[in-house]
Amino acid sequence: MISAQELGIKSIEQLKNKRIVVLGFGVEGKSIASYLLDKGIEVSVYDRKNKSDLEGFEQVEKKGALYTNSQDEISSFDIIIRSPGIRLSEPFLEDARKKDRTITSATKLFFDLTPTKKIIGVTGTKGKGTTSSLIYEILKENGEDVYLGGNIGESPFSFIDNLDQDSWVVLEMSSFQLQDLHKSPHIAVMLMTTNEHLDYHKDVYEYIDAKRNIFRFQGPQDFAIVNQDYPASSESDVEGEAATYKVSRENEVFDQGCFVKDGKMMLKMSGNTKEIFDMENLLLPGKHNWENAAAAVIASLLAGADMRAIIPVLKSFKGLSHRIELAATVRGVRYYDDSFSTTPETTIAAIESFDNPKILILGGSSKNSNFSELGEVISNSSSVKAIIGIGEEWKRIKEDINSDSIEIIENCSSMEEIIKEASKIAEVGDVVLLSPACASFDMFKNYKDRGEKFKEEVFGLTN
Repeated sequence: MISAQELGIKSIEQLKNKRIVVLGFGVEGKSIASYLLDKGIEVSVYDRKNKSDLEGFEQVEKKGALYTNSQDEISSFDIIIRSPGIRLSEPFLEDARKKDRTITSATKLFFDLTPTKKIIGVTGTKGKGTTSSLIYEILKENGEDVYLGGNIGESPFSFIDNLDQDSWVVLEMSSFQLQDLHKSPHIAVMLMTTNEHLDYHKDVYEYIDAKRNIFRFQGPQDFAIVNQDYPASSESDVEGEAATYKVSRENEVFDQGCFVKDGKMMLKMSGNTKEIFDMENLLLPGKHNWENAAAAVIASLLAGADMRAIIPVLKSFKGLSHRIELAATVRGVRYYDDSFSTTPETTIAAIESFDNPKILILGGSSKNSNFSELGEVISNSSSVKAIIGIGEEWKRIKEDINSDSIEIIENCSSMEEIIKEASKIAEVGDVVLLSPACASFDMFKNYKDRGEKFKEEVFGLTN
């Protein structure tokens, strides 16, 4: 529930002569602090880390930023800018609400202060980075003044001063950013949505409800795009008043939207259905990317893109790092980095992307996932020849796998050992697939570190 003091900031002037604190000094915290300081606004930064451990803090400190690690001090500030990783339920935020402080976020401030209403927001459990990037590339190909930001790694405050009313902004939006959002994008996309981040949200209902804020404040002039193959997303458009378009890789859409039938992408608009693309020409691997591509096509069309811009991008877009990314082909074996896959659902999608014999690298740290469906898919697969089980969650994954034909390799303590073991049993035509279905923090810094170490060791095989 959004309180009165959280409804929005009407102008940058409203922030002047206020005591402002930015909670968290990650990508968003750095960007919003630097932006406000450049506007002559005084800012303090709160972070649990010591000031000396905050990378890049000296840059904002030179501009006048102050530092605090005292939670007790937070409720004394007039305006509190929350970073995504800080829960709304934190006791110090509850205390600030009781004192009628304004609690906002970098995402909310961007919606308040941006000069353009042409915002395309993309959310979902997985696929949002790929879909956001695909939309961005299509609009760029179409000649639009377009910017990409949000959860994908670049704060929109890094480019807000470049925007005017004709600019397009594509935002990848996480549940953390959406949870207290008070405005919705002009074009809102909700992709495959299952249960994730239950280590952050109190339950799956809170997680899905947070996602649905992407539609909740839309009006009749706006557009909602939902993936009809997943109930959590398919039923979410009821939250707003926008015109709804649906996408599917499994079934024809009932009213209007984009779907795949017999390997062809079909567009259904104004009662007419036509083929627009042969999915054999989609460079992105895996059928799960069919639904992401369909969502990107609809969003781009609604933003005014021409098919002459859409088709070339579909044919050339390779995808993002660590998302079923081909690292290298070594002696006839293809090694794929899907380190971004931290849930069972996305690992299932990765497994189903290849018919080749596969050596899977599974496991990592916990996200409280249920591995029963993943275990069933692996047990019934005729193409999974071996699994290298790693990390603290491997034991739980293994309990759900019931197959005598799959070779199990365990006790690897480094990526060097993992790739060494994989290369021993890999044969020409095989796929070695790092798709862990888990977080990375027990063995690696993060999913990027895990993926980079995978690629480093694979590249080492070529020497």
